[in-house]
Amino acid sequence: MRRTTRSLSLLSGGSTSCTRSPSPFMRGTSEASEGARLRFSTDGGDGSRVKIFDRDLKRKQRDRAAWLMRPGDCFIDSVAENLLDRLEDCKKTFPTALCLGGSLEAVRRLLRGRGAIQKLIMMDMSCDMIQQCKGREQDKSDKNIETLHVVGDEEFLPMKESSLDLVLSCLGLHWTNDLPGAMIQCKLALKPDGLFLAAILGGETLKELRMACTIAQMEREGGISPRISPLAQVRDAGNLLTRAGFSLPGVDVDEYVVRYKSALELIEHLRAMGETNALLQRVPILKRETALATAAIYESMFAAEDGTIPATFQVIYMTGWKDHPTQPKAKQRGSATISFKDIRKQFGDGS
Repeated sequence: MRRTTRSLSLLSGGSTSCTRSPSPFMRGTSEASEGARLRFSTDGGDGSRVKIFDRDLKRKQRDRAAWLMRPGDCFIDSVAENLLDRLEDCKKTFPTALCLGGSLEAVRRLLRGRGAIQKLIMMDMSCDMIQQCKGREQDKSDKNIETLHVVGDEEFLPMKESSLDLVLSCLGLHWTNDLPGAMIQCKLALKPDGLFLAAILGGETLKELRMACTIAQMEREGGISPRISPLAQVRDAGNLLTRAGFSLPGVDVDEYVVRYKSALELIEHLRAMGETNALLQRVPILKRETALATAAIYESMFAAEDGTIPATFQVIYMTGWKDHPTQPKAKQRGSATISFKDIRKQFGDGS
């Protein structure tokens, strides 16, 4: 597992700078399953599924983010670029690809022919987000890619089985109530030897804000309430890929430290990304005095000498393939013909 820390600066509303440390829309397409219904309810019909996030609220937040998102967002572009870099490591081509909600615009803009994609299906639960992406399509340099726009929910993927060569998701799947189920649907939609690539926010994301908000609530309200959504831990990512049935699973972790002028600018950035609180059990209103106390505690605990405050975003990259006979497979347990003891005898005990 590779870990990388990156430092970014987001100190103005319009332009951004980035330094890297070492290391109308359309519903349905020809790929959509017949009779597929695009629903925004997370209840599977029997009410038995565990629901953590308010998907209807998340759709509204995505609608708002479509009009607030910043062109050339340094953090979003860095994540999308790192995700797409993985396509350059593959000799295989991916004629038909699906890009799920999240950073759709950044993925489309930075694709630049990687993966030899001929048809790209862009899907989001937000109508406004799809309209924005479709409106910007004319500005793209690689117009030879056939691009289709679909309004749909990741929890109810409206794609035929074995119809896609590639499924991409950049900062979107961590808002699903059933992440393993969504990944299983992605696997079913892939052709044999198809590739699944996803980037999700990890559990260390916004750890500074979590600490400041918890202290402020304890001081002002005498207790705490959920203000920041629970996110997957790094150790869970590999298990998710295995549970979904992907072969050759791979997990990488990057940490991005973005600097802001104030806590208010951080909140504005989260709104522009559509990453604000969508918990079902949230307290709908944050008291003014608690909000001011959170900002003050944040700055007192984490502010740098230049007055800026850091915010950590942990990004987990997941890679998985659908089974195919040509893929390398591990030998059966007990099939080895030589033991490590014999190897040590042959090469000695030296380093």
